[in-house]
Amino acid sequence: MSLRLIVAEDAVLLREGLVGLLERVGHEVVAAVGDADALVEAVRADRPDLIVTDVRMPPSLGDDGLRASVELRTEFPGLPVLVLSQYVERSYALRLLDSGGGAGVGYLLKERVGKVADFTSAIERVAAGGTVVDPEVIQQLVQLRQDPLERLSAREREVLALIAEGRTNASLAKHLFISEAAVNKHIGNIFNKLDLPVDTEGHRRVLAVLAYLRA
Repeated sequence: MSLRLIVAEDAVLLREGLVGLLERVGHEVVAAVGDADALVEAVRADRPDLIVTDVRMPPSLGDDGLRASVELRTEFPGLPVLVLSQYVERSYALRLLDSGGGAGVGYLLKERVGKVADFTSAIERVAAGGTVVDPEVIQQLVQLRQDPLERLSAREREVLALIAEGRTNASLAKHLFISEAAVNKHIGNIFNKLDLPVDTEGHRRVLAVLAYLRA
């Protein structure tokens, strides 16, 4: 199945590599652009069968590629989009999958491009209205929907509940009849199990409390 594609990728070498790969397997690349504004213009000028785009690109180097794709799917209902990302961006994946009822969309890590057969198969499935999501993204989306507090032991939940009350480590130790060293160990385990970013302890305590309140 030969498709008319638009490729949007700000890294020149990768963009040219994608174009070459797609043309070798029989597709026509009608435009290859390096920023989100050019992507929108190209789609409006010559609506393709499918867009292959990066998430992060100019003009702001934020999630411009993704936002442009979601907007284009609103402007052109049913427009298939395959997003390539360097990392697993759960919020980006969810926004893309929420567009157009999740039909005709794909979210893959860029490393999958090296598996040519899988990559070209993903393109054809998305173009046909299917949904393709990278296995790593699926794993993280499943984790996102799990109660993060399920990872904590009963003692760690107790410590977290007391942290939510605003207690200091010294107060925690006194209340639980344990040493401050033991309190520090429990808190460290809580931070690790909740996948909180390495930052100042105060900031991580706030994030831990927010996780507790959400659950």
